[in-house]
Amino acid sequence: MDVCTQCGKSLTFNEIGLHKRLISRDSTEFLCLQCLSKAFHVPEERLKEKIKEYIRQGCTLFVEE
Repeated sequence: MDVCTQCGKSLTFNEIGLHKRLISRDSTEFLCLQCLSKAFHVPEERLKEKIKEYIRQGCTLFVEE
């Protein structure tokens, strides 16, 4: 099970997918939504919206939850 490298929280499939989509598909270490939000200086809600957008686009890095 993957955990956030910043805070140690267990990660969801979509959190890993978002990290890969925004940072690098080759990543082996990941950040949770809260830590990504802080790193990009955007609200966590905006990142959740991006996940929904990527799901609608059919990106295979994400799943409907």
